[in-house]
Amino acid sequence: MNIVLLDARQTQSEIWTISSKRQVEHLKTHVDVELGDTLKVGIREGKRYLTEIVSISEQSIQIKPIQEEAVPAKLPVTLIVAMPRPKVLRRLIMDAVTLGVDKFILIHSYRVDKSYWQTPFLQQLDQYITLGLEQAGDTIAPQIEIYKRFKPFVEDILPSLIDTSHPAYVAHPYAAEKMACAIEHSCTVIIGPEGGFIPYEIDLLIKNGCQAVSLGSRIIRTETVIPYVLGRLFSTT
Repeated sequence: MNIVLLDARQTQSEIWTISSKRQVEHLKTHVDVELGDTLKVGIREGKRYLTEIVSISEQSIQIKPIQEEAVPAKLPVTLIVAMPRPKVLRRLIMDAVTLGVDKFILIHSYRVDKSYWQTPFLQQLDQYITLGLEQAGDTIAPQIEIYKRFKPFVEDILPSLIDTSHPAYVAHPYAAEKMACAIEHSCTVIIGPEGGFIPYEIDLLIKNGCQAVSLGSRIIRTETVIPYVLGRLFSTT
């Protein structure tokens, strides 16, 4: 936890109260906080502050804001991912939030097992978003959308996400063109299931404005390819 996230209702007075059992236990057990220590605190969907601890009790920690701090900038990317295995979904969401993805979309695909959509993890996305924000020191959650039908999404929704200044790249190991690197514009990135998109799906994506690009001939796991792709596209060196 690199930042403590509070709801706006917890910051209505001069002294703020951290009352979440999880947060209080973490700060006491792992951070070993004491009176007078400073903490980085963010307001969900709002600003971020450096604060000072003014009171510690068994069930809560009280703080007062000292100064405002900058919220980390988002990556200008819409990340579209074919629904992964449930246990991967949890890590994938947290990592995408930590890396600063601005918008995240889950879609269906031929090689996605339909049972994946029944996972209770889909009802717990906010928990994973919170953990990702705390890791990154961010306060602004990405927009998350879910589409369970591939063809209607690609034909009706995807074209609205693409224009000349915002291209869409679909990672495909058999594409002739290599994926761009160190770009200076926003984009959409589409990652298929671990078995890959079938030819029909690739053709439909290309027909609706996507560029099929390759990262090489190796087949990479979903949770591995996402940080790799985002690092390649938005590298500043």
